[in-house]
Amino acid sequence: MTIAKLLEARAPGDIIALNPDETMRAAVEKLTQNRIGAMPVIADGKVVGVFSERDVIKCLQSVGDGALDSKVSEAMTSPAVTVTPQTSVLGALSQMTERRFRHLPVLDGERMVGFVSIGDLVKYRMDRIEAEKTAMRDYIQTV
Repeated sequence: MTIAKLLEARAPGDIIALNPDETMRAAVEKLTQNRIGAMPVIADGKVVGVFSERDVIKCLQSVGDGALDSKVSEAMTSPAVTVTPQTSVLGALSQMTERRFRHLPVLDGERMVGFVSIGDLVKYRMDRIEAEKTAMRDYIQTV
């Protein structure tokens, strides 16, 4: 299954994103209000980074609480590691595991068409495993 198919199955919704000039304080508020762990950072319509809870913690540890008044661009992970709609779910999951990321922007050319989390991909895998188990059980019962 591809990332495109995974995105199709989702309820449509806006992607919550940040501007690189927003403060970390504003970003933390968005993360909290939306109960999410990361957001893409977009400038001039292009993904320039990803801002996550880990970026907040890292910056607070090195700078202190004054870091909350600094710009997102100073703490975000950049350049963003991305996938395309044609990337397989297992390929994206492998990339996340290998690089220790939990979120990936999905780009079609330079245009962002989605944002996936490791939770999205694990849920897909769990659903597939459950479907295979059910199919195998049904097959065995008919033999």
